[in-house]
Amino acid sequence: MGRFGEDLRQERERQGVSLETIADSTKVSVRHLRALEEENFDRLPGGVFNKGIVRSYARYLQLDQEAWVERFMQTYKTSGSLKDDDASWIAFAENVSNTRIAVRPIHRLRWAGVLLLLLLLAAGGWFAWVYVSGHLSR
Repeated sequence: MGRFGEDLRQERERQGVSLETIADSTKVSVRHLRALEEENFDRLPGGVFNKGIVRSYARYLQLDQEAWVERFMQTYKTSGSLKDDDASWIAFAENVSNTRIAVRPIHRLRWAGVLLLLLLLAAGGWFAWVYVSGHLSR
């Protein structure tokens, strides 16, 4: 067993929490939690589910989720358990994540443009009303 699984187990034991308690709260089976601690990654469901299991486990123990997911990914990739399907799912999830980050500023600019257009329309309407009402009163 490597440092990732051992450190995870030690942190759980330090907090006095059983695997069954984490399983009840997170709805992740005890066998998957145990496989994570023992670094038997072949017994995990695979794909993006593995990251979710690590994230749930870390969240329950109030650990830094991103740091533990990163540690898991490093250990998982070097363990030899990484299957082609898992690598494809991981690449897909990372690509989606990177795309979402890149889209956010453009999304904000779009709404700023819509707001600016509404303000210009309102100002144009007000000027038209003032112009027409000024000519009618003469």
